[in-house]
Amino acid sequence: MTIEQLSKQPEKEKKRVRLTVAYDGTNYHGWQIQNNEITIESELNRCLTDLLREPVEVIGASRTDSGVHALGNIAVFDTTSRMPAEKISYALNQRLPEDIRIQKSEQVPQDWHPRRCDSRKTYEYRIYRAQFPMPVKRLYSLFTYYELDVNRMQEAAAYLEGEHDFKSFCQTGAQVESTVRTIYSVEVEEQGENDLVIRVCGNGFLYNMVRIIAGTLLDIGQGKRDPMDIFTILEAKDRSAAGPTAPAHGLTLMKYEFL
Repeated sequence: MTIEQLSKQPEKEKKRVRLTVAYDGTNYHGWQIQNNEITIESELNRCLTDLLREPVEVIGASRTDSGVHALGNIAVFDTTSRMPAEKISYALNQRLPEDIRIQKSEQVPQDWHPRRCDSRKTYEYRIYRAQFPMPVKRLYSLFTYYELDVNRMQEAAAYLEGEHDFKSFCQTGAQVESTVRTIYSVEVEEQGENDLVIRVCGNGFLYNMVRIIAGTLLDIGQGKRDPMDIFTILEAKDRSAAGPTAPAHGLTLMKYEFL
């Protein structure tokens, strides 16, 4: 075939595919690609490229930190493959490591972008309270032997709801246009005798925001701070005003809802 004939060949039509991705983040350096590190994004790119026999780079909705887990993170990619979008999940799961699994694959409009549409995200931070650690929970819950006043934590959590400037709950050095976010709900729920869940739902989150919220609520539960201190922390707009950043392994991105 001549160059002229090749130039007249129609370009293959691209389609955009959305993936719902679940993963255990224990063995990964977060979502986003990093030099010389294994990440969720790098594994998806590697396995999709192998499966579809073309270079693939996914776009993630949420860049979770090293050690953070997810039941429903979202990613999209473009492909010229003729494989039906809904079948890609089955084939991709055959290639991915066992701690990453695609829950759903589906075709979306070519201009659909996970970071450019209205959505709400729900995170859960899990805490295991007991005299001694429980080995099977060590990768997914923060262990503490401190007594926690759940009522104080619930009172403080309610003050975080609504639209606020959450600069005090953002890791220093994060580059964002605005630190204003809307939190739809913050729940502190006891599950059985030992488990405690902090569930946060919002329209978006700053870097380490949920982990700083969890660390601050833990301080309040231990009596180190008063629930009303939430107002002072918000007004300060200073990271040093809030509590510590809770460890990553207790955090799980539960779901995305697109509005």
